[in-house]
Amino acid sequence: LPKAFIGTILLPIVGNAAEHATAVTAAYKGMMDLALGVAVGSSTQIALFVVPCAVLWGWAFDNPMTLNFREFDTACQMLAVFLVSQVLQHGNTNWLHGLMLITTYVLIAVITWFIPETH
Repeated sequence: LPKAFIGTILLPIVGNAAEHATAVTAAYKGMMDLALGVAVGSSTQIALFVVPCAVLWGWAFDNPMTLNFREFDTACQMLAVFLVSQVLQHGNTNWLHGLMLITTYVLIAVITWFIPETH
């Protein structure tokens, strides 16, 4: 498995399994505000807290880590923020919005699998 795929796709899914389960359960019960809040809150927590903490953790244990992401990673993050903001801006969602977001996620996963790793 490519390291980029593990770090970009697998670790976030496993690390946020409880939040994903809560969001899916809330959406199934018709509580879309809660589902969207959990999903967006979880993503925000990873982006603004966990990633910088990982850099500090690496510094503390003399394992250099940076916030210097590849162009592809930055473009994916910007695309995700744009799509989610467009979905949330209208105040209501439907299955087509969900399909669009899931399709984007799958496309990012496939591209991440095949993108060459740089050392």
